[in-house]
Amino acid sequence: MASTHDPQWPSAATLLHPQPVLGRRNVALLGVSTYKTSLSTRSSLSTPKAIRRALKRFSTWSFLDQFDLAEFVALVDYGDVKDPDGKKGSARVATALANIAEEARLTIVLGGDNAATWHALRALAKGHFEEYGLITLDAHLDSREGRSNGSPVRQLLDEGLDARHVVQVGLGEFTNAPAYARRALSAGVTVIERDAFRKEDVTSIARRALGIAGAGGRKIYVDIDLDVADRSVVPGCPAAAPGGLSADEVRRFVREVATSSEVVAIDFTEIDVERDSGDERTVRLAALLVLDALAGVKRRSKWPSS
Repeated sequence: MASTHDPQWPSAATLLHPQPVLGRRNVALLGVSTYKTSLSTRSSLSTPKAIRRALKRFSTWSFLDQFDLAEFVALVDYGDVKDPDGKKGSARVATALANIAEEARLTIVLGGDNAATWHALRALAKGHFEEYGLITLDAHLDSREGRSNGSPVRQLLDEGLDARHVVQVGLGEFTNAPAYARRALSAGVTVIERDAFRKEDVTSIARRALGIAGAGGRKIYVDIDLDVADRSVVPGCPAAAPGGLSADEVRRFVREVATSSEVVAIDFTEIDVERDSGDERTVRLAALLVLDALAGVKRRSKWPSS
């Protein structure tokens, strides 16, 4: 981070705008800070606000792609949904998503825990789950009973999401119950276990997931649960375990899936700001993932039809 003001060092926070910007590829940003139904005790501190602050620590230049995000992309900030866990919280999430301008061809949802995934995809689908596929990058299946951050995938399947277009990537060893694993596999969910990242390139894994989730012209929702990463990388994720993905692997996956025009929304979930390390490594990784998603949007050759 620049220690003094330098007009030639614009921070990534300058990408934030209150409304769509003409001539830019507009990406919507919405905070859905769920936490009340978490299986792990967690604080109410706002992760979306922390990620917005962390954007100030990064620039807008990509060496990988050789472009300045500020010249092409605008991150349109729609604020945070008030009390998404509360009474009529789902309706408030739906209203907020419905108010996002048509110019936004990608919506970034900042959790909150993984309950945000259920709220957001349910709101986007409006009952038409046949139009959607789902990719999760997560250590867990999120197929528990009840309603919590451990159940969004099961809830979405129960409401009509086709398991044949659900791809769960990065699942960890000894982190999922046998009954839920067998149920997911028997339902037709595609599982790409964590060990695949030791044998296959991240790009090919991402493209394989996109092909399955988006088959038949489906729109794709992507859930990035940060506890898929190694615990040393994400101390702010209560359920992260040793042996997870590296920060680089998660970042490369996000940039690749965001390159696809079929991906209409992506969320970043499961960060508890209060548990993060003093150097804010978890929140800073999330901020970088937002920028990687924007870089993916810049890579898109064309927009999908409205």
